[in-house]
Amino acid sequence: MTLAFCSISWLSPLHCERSNTERVNRRKLENRMKKEIIKSLAENFDSFANKTENNIEFWFARDLQHLLGYTEWRNFIKVINKAKTSCEAAGHKITDHFVDVNKLVEIGSDTLREIDDIMLTRFACYLSAQNGDPKKEPIAFAQNYFAVQTRKFELVEKRIKDWERLNARKKLSVSEKELSELIFERTGSEKDFGKIRSQGDKALFGFSTSEMKSRLGIKSNKPLADFLPTITIKAKDFAAEITIFNVKDKNIEKGNRIAWEHIRNNKSVRNLLIERGIIPEDLPAEEDVKKLERRVKSENKKLQKSPDKLKDD
Repeated sequence: MTLAFCSISWLSPLHCERSNTERVNRRKLENRMKKEIIKSLAENFDSFANKTENNIEFWFARDLQHLLGYTEWRNFIKVINKAKTSCEAAGHKITDHFVDVNKLVEIGSDTLREIDDIMLTRFACYLSAQNGDPKKEPIAFAQNYFAVQTRKFELVEKRIKDWERLNARKKLSVSEKELSELIFERTGSEKDFGKIRSQGDKALFGFSTSEMKSRLGIKSNKPLADFLPTITIKAKDFAAEITIFNVKDKNIEKGNRIAWEHIRNNKSVRNLLIERGIIPEDLPAEEDVKKLERRVKSENKKLQKSPDKLKDD
């Protein structure tokens, strides 16, 4: 049993073991809650799906507007128009995926009013979500939900996990690039970043970058972060962001002081992870991000290559 967070001498082994169990159980509960959120969103999106006489799935734009969290139709129609442009740019007819319709809706006191609406194929919904803000949870979910050409929950959930890991890795690359440039600006040496990053890894994992590669069975010429799970990619990114902020805010100039700052930040992030029952060095390696990226791009291309159409040629 790992006792990384049970080093205080007066704590009994039983107390430590109980604490470890509580943290692991809390983590399982958090994962289960996240899964329930994804399942709830999937069921909600499923409930608004319709089918044509030819068994083609479609959603009404007015429904999609609310599913994606847009309060006003006039704002959402701008997103639809961008999606139409994307549709055309991808080599598809707009009228195959966006069909204008009129609907009667009740506005109170048994009064009906005719409103404009649009029938959207899964592809049209996908393009609409792609033109939205992925920082908003419903839009981020929709980008993955409509990309998977099935309503099977397990595949939607996997796609979302893959998407989160890809985005976390891209964000880490941006942060490390900024940190690398900042270190070079302050020290004048291109080699300092690699050393400082490895020292940060040592503080976060208890092992240097090369030691972690060996521990996880990663080739020496491959980036460690490409094989880390999402949680540790985000942990590295968080520590890097703090270092960048403090180097700028405190005007830290010397390489050894930047290194010490980065070590402290990674240690703090490690302590937070451990407190939540996560031992970063014990998490197994995951699929190479580059392979994952190729697979996700391939799935997107399949959707764009021959999407279901509302109109027959």
